[in-house]
Amino acid sequence: MNEYIKFMDDLPMIAKILFALPFLDILWNVYRLIKSIRDENTLGIVLAVILLLFSTFVWLVDIITLAVYGKVLWFEDTKKDGKKIIDVKNEDK
Repeated sequence: MNEYIKFMDDLPMIAKILFALPFLDILWNVYRLIKSIRDENTLGIVLAVILLLFSTFVWLVDIITLAVYGKVLWFEDTKKDGKKIIDVKNEDK
């Protein structure tokens, strides 16, 4: 399992974006499922299976997040780093 995760993480950006195109995006959904199984994240497993079955618009979200953050976002990304992916500043008016 860890080999597949490492393989997908180490791909060049162009390959990651190509794998995010419709019908190839199943590779990223499998990636999410494997990450959730590895981390024993029940909610992540359930959502990943749902995405595998009904992934009609997820490919677009994947392309955007790959372009902006350089990776496909999933639950484990925020827990391991201990950092927020998006830092929103709250300004008083």
